[in-house]
Amino acid sequence: MGAPEFKLEKFEGPLDLLLSLIAKHKLDIYDIPISQLLEQYLAYIAQMQEQDMEVASEFLEMAARLVYIKTAMLLPKHEDEAEEMKLELEGQLLEYSVCKQVAAELKERNIGGDIFVRQPAEIELPKTFEGTVDKQKLLEAYLAVAGRRQRKMPPPASAFTQIVARRMVSIRSRIMLILSKVMGSGNIPIEEVWLQNNDRYELVASFLAVLELIRHSRVTVSDDGKTICYNSAGGDEPWESENIEEQ
Repeated sequence: MGAPEFKLEKFEGPLDLLLSLIAKHKLDIYDIPISQLLEQYLAYIAQMQEQDMEVASEFLEMAARLVYIKTAMLLPKHEDEAEEMKLELEGQLLEYSVCKQVAAELKERNIGGDIFVRQPAEIELPKTFEGTVDKQKLLEAYLAVAGRRQRKMPPPASAFTQIVARRMVSIRSRIMLILSKVMGSGNIPIEEVWLQNNDRYELVASFLAVLELIRHSRVTVSDDGKTICYNSAGGDEPWESENIEEQ
């Protein structure tokens, strides 16, 4: 049987090398044959030296440790010591084996964690649109923009038709009408003032006229608010009809 051949792989330490040899030669890690393991270990060290590879001191220290265990096993007085050192080595190998398994699982979970990418580059956007757009959506967008632009423009004259077309009722004319009625009869039901209005513009003008007459003490209103009476004693201050506001 020829000498065993080894592929000179890189190991992280002597324990890593021992585990590799145990797995390769199918040795029992719970009952390691020290002689066989030492032979394989020294063969690997020799291969490294033959290829002018630098042998780390920790690998040489493990070699000396294996030689000491094998020597102690051959001496009857040191069998217990050898067995204790062997169990210590087996414990270290088992612990290291578990650590390697955990490290391998963590490495698998970290797939992609060490992938780096360059900084995003500035991309010049095309100046012409090359895509496709639904015609209906394009029309709706145009109409929406056109509508907003139109709302910003001055409103047409037709928008003010309802405002400027309303009939203007003079408050002064309503004052003269109410005053002529109360002066002739002395008092009139206030409902008569309201019922003689054809629309809300005349109604508002009549209401303001009554307030103006009360303010100038030309008329008074009964406590129950149903009768408007002429006040012949009122109106001491001059009546300036031209100062009466009109609606």
